Amino acid sequence: MATSGNKSVLFVCLGNICRSPIAEAVFRKLVTDEGVSNQWSIDSAATSSYEIGNPPDYRGQSCMRKHSVTMSHTAKQITKDDFLSYDYILCMDESNLRDLKRKCSQVQNCKAKIELLGSYDPQKRLIIEDPYYGSDEDFETVYQQCIRCCKSFLEKCS
Repeated sequence: MATSGNKSVLFVCLGNICRSPIAEAVFRKLVTDEGVSNQWSIDSAATSSYEIGNPPDYRGQSCMRKHSVTMSHTAKQITKDDFLSYDYILCMDESNLRDLKRKCSQVQNCKAKIELLGSYDPQKRLIIEDPYYGSDEDFETVYQQCIRCCKSFLEKCS
């Protein structure tokens, strides 16, 4: 749930162990580097309950270490309160988007703007593919997409 800061963003994927914690860590580093971390509340969550309580995928953690990005997260599922408290809920693919819109339709006074994180990609790669069944290179691709998208998102929100 969003608490502190003027703006809030929740990154969402299916299990909250690959893409969304990478996006969360990338965005957290960006706002810290820009000196605006006090203006943001940032978190990530899953549409599913599959991975609740688990740490991020070891390959994602390895990728983040390689890029000197701190990642500290435990998987959790999105709640109805999240739709009421976050300004933005940014997800990774069409399946996430459908699930979020369905869940949001059950919440009165939904505050969050629900979008694909990829809609901010200057290279126009709309979908951030799930690297779970892929290789280390797939995690690197997710990281690079998240960097581009998060930078663009931050610029548009500043």
